[in-house]
Amino acid sequence: MASTRRIELLLTSNVENLGIVGDIVRVRTGFARNYLLPMGLAETPTPEKIAALAEAREIALKDYEAKRSEQASIIEKLEGIVLTLTRSANDQGGLYGSVTQRDIADALIENGFTVDTRAVRLHQAIRRIGEFHVTIQFGSDLKVDVEVLVNPDRPLEDREDMEFDDEGNLIVIEKQADAEEENTSEETEETVEAS
Repeated sequence: MASTRRIELLLTSNVENLGIVGDIVRVRTGFARNYLLPMGLAETPTPEKIAALAEAREIALKDYEAKRSEQASIIEKLEGIVLTLTRSANDQGGLYGSVTQRDIADALIENGFTVDTRAVRLHQAIRRIGEFHVTIQFGSDLKVDVEVLVNPDRPLEDREDMEFDDEGNLIVIEKQADAEEENTSEETEETVEAS
């Protein structure tokens, strides 16, 4: 079983989803040894190093607060937004290609919202036309669901008897009313021929 030993380090740079300059964080030894220390993002904490980073920490805190307030205003503006995308699709509604995080982020940027691709939480790429709910999330507490409407670039062939699920599999719908009408009309024809 892998060891879950943790080590305390002083961050010398801002690290997304971990902390800002001057934070003392507890991380797994592998993360420290393989990423933070070789990249120069962290070092062993000492009172002298903490004092030396105090000024940089103040600047980073001001930047962090400004960024958080900007993100909070973006989240408020995104509330209730319906984003419409037009894509090429086959007659069954399957897209040629897919709608990805990058596509959604680019569409939001075109509409005046500053959203990074990493803020778009899409569990899997969208491969069909229809309505989808996509989460836009900044940090752990600022998030909103945006409705994404994917439309075909041309009218689809009207096929009432064929429906597809989210994965593109055919859903068989038997029309009992049509079958009963056919049986009734056949019985009437037989009785007419018999008379």
